[in-house]
Amino acid sequence: MTGKRDDSTIRVTYRLEVPALPGASLERMAEKIASDQSTGTFTELPGETEEVRARCAARVVAVQPLGSTDQPGFPRPEDPPGTHYLRGDVTIAFPLEAVGTDIAALMTITVGGVYSARGLSGVRVMDFDLPSAWACHPGPQFGIAGSRRLMDVAQGPMIASIIKPSLGLTPAGTAQVVRELCEAGVDFIKDDEKLMSPGYSPLADRVAAIMPVIEDHQQKTGKRVLYAFGISSADPDVMMRNHDLVHAAGGAAAVVNINSVGYGGMSFLRKRSALCLHAHRNGWDILTRHPALGMEFRAYQKIWRLLGVDQFQVNGIAAKYWEPDDSFVRSFGDCLTPIFSEADCALPVVCSGQWGGQAPETFRRTGGRLDLMYLGGGGIHGHPMGARAGVTAIRQAWEAAEAGIALADYARTRPELAASLARFAR
Repeated sequence: MTGKRDDSTIRVTYRLEVPALPGASLERMAEKIASDQSTGTFTELPGETEEVRARCAARVVAVQPLGSTDQPGFPRPEDPPGTHYLRGDVTIAFPLEAVGTDIAALMTITVGGVYSARGLSGVRVMDFDLPSAWACHPGPQFGIAGSRRLMDVAQGPMIASIIKPSLGLTPAGTAQVVRELCEAGVDFIKDDEKLMSPGYSPLADRVAAIMPVIEDHQQKTGKRVLYAFGISSADPDVMMRNHDLVHAAGGAAAVVNINSVGYGGMSFLRKRSALCLHAHRNGWDILTRHPALGMEFRAYQKIWRLLGVDQFQVNGIAAKYWEPDDSFVRSFGDCLTPIFSEADCALPVVCSGQWGGQAPETFRRTGGRLDLMYLGGGGIHGHPMGARAGVTAIRQAWEAAEAGIALADYARTRPELAASLARFAR
């Protein structure tokens, strides 16, 4: 959303789709949603006075038609053959007085009930435009500047890796991989999101095995690699005990599976946290993969940033998952777009099947922004010359991207990059 912020309302943009049938229109559906989600119901009420409506009724402030389609987003077998479906973006303003600054209230009033409206063939939450009162939420504790400080990377991309194999390593085996990655020259290492505290690798044992490796590497080289441990739990008290365990051992970062711990869990953690919080959004695809349903990342990520996410995984160019490149580019830009100030931006983490080959296109498509973490798993561990060469190849690829030199040309005198191109290019 653009334009001057209205501090008296919360404005939500929805992408609606309705059948082009008599009595149906985008405008009518928008008015119905505004009424149903604020003061109204299916009939007139004696208590719904002008005073009540003025104080708490939502109102439609914009309708932007986006054309029509001959296929509904949701199955609608009741529609006559040949029905067309109208699509458009509508913006509804909810009075701040009626919602307040509580995230549960926001999600209940502006999101939860909208999907159940009769007559829709598609509905997607596209964006929230939040008034200044919402700056009461803590936001990132470290964010981009703090992440750079913790990794001692003043400029350029932060190069990261993930423990592979994802599951199955003992704490001692994990510590060996950490040692190899530290020696390879990474800035950041993380537990896989699936690794929390399984029986074969309890968090306490993993912390005890890994932190001496981090300390030893710093003593030898002066470089302290930032390691993010998986601390997620559905029980906030357990998650805080996990946090405290990591912090007491000298750890400075944690992986949080944000959809699994929920808004309440994240709020509980952030208020007490001394760690840099690396958000994994597994489960977000449930909310967004169907284009006529769910939520756009632009809206989704604002709430998690306000709750305190410092680093946000957003997939990458030519990702190994379903997400198109255009979606990644939008997500990357969303993380770097202030809600209220630059301090509430989250560090975008470019990940999912990344190796050096995607660096030039990532650099080009994201406008040459270098406030990013570039996370390689198989692209580092699977390099034919070993992990050290895998990290070197990624750094070389980013050097080429910044200089505007084709990777094949840059690789002529750089065997690590050349081997990476031979192994992973497709």
